[in-house]
Amino acid sequence: MGRKFLVGGNWKCNGTIEEVKKLVTVLNEAEVPSEDDVGWENFQNLRGEGKVGKEVVVSPPFVFLSLVKSLLRSDFQVAAQNCWARKGGAFTGEVSAEMLVNLGIPWVILGHSERRSLLAESNEFVGDKVAYALTQGLKVIACVGETLEQRESGSTMAVVAAQTKSIAEKVSSWENIILAYEPVWAIGTGKVATPAQAQEVHCELRKWLHNNAGAEVAASIRIIYGGSVNGANCKELATQPDVDGFLVGGASLKPEFIDIIKSATTKKSA
Repeated sequence: MGRKFLVGGNWKCNGTIEEVKKLVTVLNEAEVPSEDDVGWENFQNLRGEGKVGKEVVVSPPFVFLSLVKSLLRSDFQVAAQNCWARKGGAFTGEVSAEMLVNLGIPWVILGHSERRSLLAESNEFVGDKVAYALTQGLKVIACVGETLEQRESGSTMAVVAAQTKSIAEKVSSWENIILAYEPVWAIGTGKVATPAQAQEVHCELRKWLHNNAGAEVAASIRIIYGGSVNGANCKELATQPDVDGFLVGGASLKPEFIDIIKSATTKKSA
């Protein structure tokens, strides 16, 4: 069974009620590839060859989660952009994993670089968040990625390996985790990793997981790319063998998000 292509849309801190309704309407009216259109991948994992499809997950701000969930088409899912690292309580301003589950939200994004840099979330804290979210039944998109300074110093893999290790040390299963490689220098800058750069890091991440989490985890886990993905570059990125989808920022607020979803069909011919 191949790895299902996932396209996530991170709306970040954007939107009004009316803007969110319009965006959901665009998504609901869009013609996107069916499971049959996303074909068969050209590789096998340890459980044998199988049919793959696509998954679409959108992540609005907390205040719009219930609204989006109530209006969004049934074949798309909803994610929160963050959650607290333990059970709720006296943590002003935080949202607990239990609250998300109570709302029927299946996914959460954790460890985004904006939270790591602006709110000083450490690798260890992100690992705690991922582990706790999993215990509550959430599925996690866990973000890793290096700064421009780290890339130029040749420490990209050391950085993303350390970030991944902090998760690996806290979890017993990777079944409900997706890794999102987001080079910080490419987020919101208009710069984008070349397909070769993205593939290199995804491949090395998969090797790290093979050595530290096992061959089955390495073969089955989805590693998606984020960092100025748009309608113009998504198809070439999608052809890379270890790129299993995208986490899209600014472009997820625009009609071109539909084109990015459609890039899932590229796997059929890759």
